[in-house]
Amino acid sequence: MTTKVVVTGSSGHLGEALVRVLRDHGYAVTGIDLRPSPYTTVTGSVADRAVVRRCLAGAGAVLHAATLHKPHVGSHGKQDFVDANVTGTLTLLEEAVAAGVGSFVFTSTTSAFGRALTPAAGEPARWITEDVVPRPRNIYGVTKTAAEDLCELVQAEHRLPVIVLRTARFFPEGDDSDTVRAAYDDANVKANEFLYRRVDVADVADAHLRAMEQAPRIGFGRFVVSATTPFSPGDLAELHRDAPAVVARLFPGYQAEYARRGWRMFPSIGRVYVNARARADLGWSPRYDFGTVLDALTAGQDPRSPLARAVGAKGYHDRPTGVYTG
Repeated sequence: MTTKVVVTGSSGHLGEALVRVLRDHGYAVTGIDLRPSPYTTVTGSVADRAVVRRCLAGAGAVLHAATLHKPHVGSHGKQDFVDANVTGTLTLLEEAVAAGVGSFVFTSTTSAFGRALTPAAGEPARWITEDVVPRPRNIYGVTKTAAEDLCELVQAEHRLPVIVLRTARFFPEGDDSDTVRAAYDDANVKANEFLYRRVDVADVADAHLRAMEQAPRIGFGRFVVSATTPFSPGDLAELHRDAPAVVARLFPGYQAEYARRGWRMFPSIGRVYVNARARADLGWSPRYDFGTVLDALTAGQDPRSPLARAVGAKGYHDRPTGVYTG
């Protein structure tokens, strides 16, 4: 029998990617989103219990990617974030228990770490693993960490297998910092970020499938999902002080390619996301990193995965709202 998988946020970047990949793997997919799309089966809210109950009937797994994001902080109120990210997650968890779902994957974010990501002047860059205690800096981070805690609580009380994936940046839109956008070409920014804080959406989708498969064995777990960094803890002091020197030592050819394009490395890198636990415990093997990006650029190729190119940019708003407008 074909397993039914429910994907929330199915009209978004990751949601669409998940539906595409699941369909390719032969799963029966029900997509839920507030916005209609070719990847959305049911148009509705994850906070609507009747909608959720109907969609979860007969489901074997839930991949919960629906969320209000960081770009919505300036356009939505705090209650909107609570309704979508907390109440919506709780509704899904409770209905998943009632439906006898065998695996639940919650898409969280590295933004949950918040203020823990920023070292003080003179300190080394931060080595960010799952053991770092989150210190959210906005309502997005607060509601995502609250939703993570609900996942852990429901798993403990009802034994619903739940995996939380704290994903790094995978969206194709430009950086939300005016300063960064003014100083660097967009492709330059994204290439730099693959060293420490970015991941291709194809690898994120694969991590979700691995988590879905491994959740019954693991029970509950939190995992950082980012491209594999080339750095080690021994690089952290110099990385914060002089990032180009560290990158040049690890990738001697990068400077010539960057010079050819008029690109620059960031002068300082203050945090490094570490995916070792996800690779070890989930059996996840991300394919895209700074090395593959550099190789593609040198060969004159698009460094993005075919899936990332197919999904493309979506934006986050349906009316003019800065860089993230859809």
